Amino acid sequence: MARRCDVTGKDVLTGNNVSHAHNRTRRRYLPNVHKMTLFSDALGKVKLKVSASALRSIGHKGGLDAYLMATSDTKLAPEALKIKNRIKKAQAKKAA
Repeated sequence: MARRCDVTGKDVLTGNNVSHAHNRTRRRYLPNVHKMTLFSDALGKVKLKVSASALRSIGHKGGLDAYLMATSDTKLAPEALKIKNRIKKAQAKKAA
């Protein structure tokens, strides 16, 4: 399982543990990612792996649909772009 946020694309970072003697050993910084079921107004329930920071942003914007529509495509992960396109199609179908 990849430790990557499906919405923002936040991924594992690498760095060093630095001891008091300044010895350096490699380490991994893991994102705080959880499997969540989010509700979309257009699609219903959507299962995603979401980081805690992305979940707060989604709540701040007023839901998954509002967050995806307000965020530019360059800042979204490929999985989020697919969901954004599905939401656009569902909204267009509902409007027609």
